[in-house]
Amino acid sequence: MELHYYPDPVLRQAAGAVEEFDGALAGLVRGMLETMHASEGLGLAAPQVGVSKRVAIISPNAEPGHEVVLVNPEIAESEGWEESDEGCLSFPGVYVKIGRFTRVRARYRDLKGEAREMAAEGLLARALQHELDHLDGRLLVDRMSPVQRLAQRRRLRELKDRYERRADQAATGT
Repeated sequence: MELHYYPDPVLRQAAGAVEEFDGALAGLVRGMLETMHASEGLGLAAPQVGVSKRVAIISPNAEPGHEVVLVNPEIAESEGWEESDEGCLSFPGVYVKIGRFTRVRARYRDLKGEAREMAAEGLLARALQHELDHLDGRLLVDRMSPVQRLAQRRRLRELKDRYERRADQAATGT
């Protein structure tokens, strides 16, 4: 699986709910896990690999085997607030201070379709909220203040130019 980078339109789409808990879903998750770990990420949402489904993975420590797979997740409760540096695999080289809840409780389905809940705080809560943003088509750039966007304008322009070059190459077959 390949990561999709800003400003790829798939990243802006609200992901559709998962209805089938089958081998295709398990295969998607396997591919996402490989991609996330190869990219040294702490989380990954299906839209970031070009699949507009409500599937996300978060890992408390980037070590394989500790991930939580969340299908059709939603935040049930939240509290606290802090601003902290945040990056995104779809925005390589971009790091900004973003405000997030410090503690959240999420409801989701596991790979078998069983209802689950999890409580998260700190970095895990931040990662969960970040991945849910992806499932809703909300990106890191949408959380930036105007000053942050201005400070990141060069890197955002580089990402746009890279995306346009790749799209041109795909269209012309070169």
